[in-house]
Amino acid sequence: MTPRTVIITGASRGIGAATARLAAQRGYEVCVNYLRRRDAAESVVNAIKATGARAVAVQGDVAVEADVMRLFETSDQLLGPLGALVNNAGVLETQSRVETMDTARLQRVFGVNVFGAFACAREAVRRLSTRLGGAGGAIVNVSSRAAIFGSPGEYVDYAASKGALDTLTIGLAQEIAAEGIRVNGVRAGFIDTEIHASGGEPNRVERVKHGVPMKRGGTADEVAAAILWLLSDEASFTTGAFIDVSGGK
Repeated sequence: MTPRTVIITGASRGIGAATARLAAQRGYEVCVNYLRRRDAAESVVNAIKATGARAVAVQGDVAVEADVMRLFETSDQLLGPLGALVNNAGVLETQSRVETMDTARLQRVFGVNVFGAFACAREAVRRLSTRLGGAGGAIVNVSSRAAIFGSPGEYVDYAASKGALDTLTIGLAQEIAAEGIRVNGVRAGFIDTEIHASGGEPNRVERVKHGVPMKRGGTADEVAAAILWLLSDEASFTTGAFIDVSGGK
């Protein structure tokens, strides 16, 4: 049987936390990665443990390679062989036009959203690939519909980073398809999470929901459900694919 340990990056809140809780319900042992919110991460872990499942919280900045290495090594030691990775950690800066963006901002955004995802995917492949002695598994990259629409006037840098994540998803899926690893993406639309506050507009979903065909924002639980399907054996012939959880937009 394929190992059932999953590492979820950025799992102390929002989509990551919802994914961690649902993964535990589906039988996974969960490594909850977080950057700063130890209290929130421990709350997720405690909720999982209360159901009888195993979980650990591991601090680490996915933009720092040494932290990524430590994250995976700690998960190996505390939970056992890896079975899946959810590349969920993501950041955005305050709403801005491209003409005002400096390189430091771009480095922060791409450091987490792109370089971090690459590093985590690399460590997962090293553990999962049947070519390298692993038992196979699955990777899900949490992307955004911003990769398609570009987020003009707000987050073109964030959108570009998610476009890069989509390309990683497609290329890596083909690269390791014969090695027992499936790689897919979930493109989230306007989801009601705390990330919008990071961009300076906590109520952004309320403002833009009228442009969504379903006339509402989505929930973290709805995104988590798509992620868990892609991790599951029900998606055994699905790789290099995307599920848009976006209410039709």
